[in-house]
Amino acid sequence: MGKRPLSDQASSAALDELLDEILTDAHGDDEQLWALCQAFEDNVTLPADAFIIGEPVSVVAIDYSGSAMRGLTAKCRREDGSEHVVAAVDVAFSAGSTGARHVAAYRKWLGLEPFEAKAPAPTGRRRQHKATAEDLDLSGPIELVALSVKERAARCRLLGSERVITLRASRLWDIVPGEIVTVEPRKQWRYSGHPYLSGEITTSRLDAHALGLVPLNLEDQGMWDPKEHYWGQEDEPIEEWAKPIIARGLRPDLEMERVLPGEDPNNPDTDPIIEANERHVAGDRLGAERMLMELCQSDLRCLDAHAHLGNLAFDHRPEDAIRHYEVGLRIGELSLEDDFDGVLAWGNIDNRPFLRCMHGFGLCLWRLERFDEAERVFDRMLWLNPSDNQGVRFVNADVKAGKSWEETRNDG
Repeated sequence: MGKRPLSDQASSAALDELLDEILTDAHGDDEQLWALCQAFEDNVTLPADAFIIGEPVSVVAIDYSGSAMRGLTAKCRREDGSEHVVAAVDVAFSAGSTGARHVAAYRKWLGLEPFEAKAPAPTGRRRQHKATAEDLDLSGPIELVALSVKERAARCRLLGSERVITLRASRLWDIVPGEIVTVEPRKQWRYSGHPYLSGEITTSRLDAHALGLVPLNLEDQGMWDPKEHYWGQEDEPIEEWAKPIIARGLRPDLEMERVLPGEDPNNPDTDPIIEANERHVAGDRLGAERMLMELCQSDLRCLDAHAHLGNLAFDHRPEDAIRHYEVGLRIGELSLEDDFDGVLAWGNIDNRPFLRCMHGFGLCLWRLERFDEAERVFDRMLWLNPSDNQGVRFVNADVKAGKSWEETRNDG
């Protein structure tokens, strides 16, 4: 599992430390701007992919002309080859990158918010950087991260990069968004300005750490107290699974960040997950799947999309559904430290996508008769969400008894 993201306070302290390091022996605005510019030159590898107001660009230089009023500037090259100079504060490097950290430090030095507040996600997908011929070595295997999968093509990005390419290959039905595929390449070309690659998929794997994603933030909700929790009627004995949870006592109560591209918080009718579900209920399964794939393509950290893709496959193909659920689960786990001991309560609604992924993963393990693994997942779910809004404690009894999914269905 990964490290928990820095809190705002910790991030601010880290930027203060970076600024102290950069500005040592620099006095006055002019000297400090030269020092900040030099820090970019020493630490940020250019050219580098970035965005200017949502437009993909390549930043080729960070400069200081000597005008303190103008400050640092960035020379940017667009996809059509044209170059433009913009204020460095407007450059958005990949989140978590060295470039993003230095821009945040510069913004803080200016007295601006280091990290710009998130605006409501646009209804369409954000434009992405495109792979070039120079990015690909066709003499050997190429590793790609699957972002979305259609019948005859998959949108992918190069592993270790934000650059995207469309893959045409056989066996596309055998990969899911978030997995890493190894391709033996045959041909690379461009059509209408978009890059394509053809080849044979030789292997696929899930390695959430290798995806290069920024972990979802965990927001502190205070402390969870088992004494304030409902454990049943006073005259009823405490169930065995609950005893160690009660004995553990106070634990941090946290809420996991929910990523949902295309959602407008001020307009509930823009929820793409609800729309995908409505399409599925109306009989448009392919339309629902297409919407969910587009969400994954926009941001693989949309755990809701992975959960609902799993739901689409669950009834008839649990061996496929489990892979969707596990991708969402492992991406969510990037936010949890190895010794994570907090509570992710269902009542904090943004925890639900992660809990849905975990629940679906556990149910698929059970259906595939991987009883020991299913038991561990369900035990962990009870620890994370003692309210057990998903009814894990009831199915876990059957799992512990080695009772198959089919037997339970027949008994019902």
